[in-house]
Order: sequence, then structure tokens, then C-alpha cells
Amino acid sequence: MGDIETPDSTRSRHAIFSLLPSKEFVTSRKGTLLIGEVVVSFIDFVCFVVSTAAAFVTAPLIEFLAALFLLFAYSTKINERFKGFHWPLMDFLRCVSASIIFFIISIISVSKYPDAASKAAGLFGFIATIFFALDFYLIFNDLANFLKAGGGGESTDDPPTPPDDSDSDSD
Repeated sequence: MGDIETPDSTRSRHAIFSLLPSKEFVTSRKGTLLIGEVVVSFIDFVCFVVSTAAAFVTAPLIEFLAALFLLFAYSTKINERFKGFHWPLMDFLRCVSASIIFFIISIISVSKYPDAASKAAGLFGFIATIFFALDFYLIFNDLANFLKAGGGGESTDDPPTPPDDSDSDSD
């Protein structure tokens, strides 16, 4: 009777598949960038673990976990349930800090450490810098367009009026 599946096995299979991101999110621009950030951060983490520049292993690990959390949050739409956080701003700050940190540790690992694993970690760090910089550029454009369209704060539909010069004393 190995052909018949028990209800427990199908239930556990559905639970595992519910953790995976949806196809719509994976094929979106944000999903593709987050998956790229997760993959490159993990590869950079592994390269730093096996290199002599193991002092820099914490930064790729933290960025990997943060990108993995946001991938999970965006794919399961947790960000729509928790309105207290300003998710795009939090994501923007994460990407800015990650791109700066990856750039700095990549320069140090390529220039200071002679082993091949450190050079590979530096190379993947530069690739991660590009991923995170592209992500924060796109987030910044989205936020700027949102604010320009009047999504937050005051409306800027009317052009500013020039000051009235009728009260001037120059004749």
C-alpha cells in the first residue's frame, strides 16, 4: 500500500510548499532582486568562512538573514499585515547599509588577503554591492514617485505662486 498517500504526508507537503515564494513574486523585479541578494550573500558568506579573512564573516551572514527575512515577508505578504513598519524605508536602509558594507569589506579582502578564497569573497562582495545598490536605487525611485504623486504629506499639484510685489517701496 505504498501508492496511497496518507493525509499527513500531503498536509506536510502543502506546509512546505506554503513557505516557498509564489511564482508571481519570484518573477517580479523585487523578487528577482531579493533572490539574487540571498544567493550572492550566502555565497559570499561561504567564501569568507573558508578564507583567511574570516573576520568579515558576520556582515554577509547578517545581510543574508535580513534578505531571507524580507524575501519571506514580501512573498507571504506579511508586510501588508503589519502597517506599523514603513517597509520600503526599512528595505531602503537595509540596502544602503549592505551596499556600503559589502563594498568596504570587498576592497579590504581583495587588497589585504592573498588567498584565493578571500579574492573570491571580494569578487562576490562586489557583485552583492551591485545587487544591493540596484535595489536601493529602485526603492528610492519608487519612494520618490510615490511622494511626488502626493502619496504622502502635502499635495504638490498647484505650482508655487510668486510673491506679490505690490507692497514694495521701490518706485
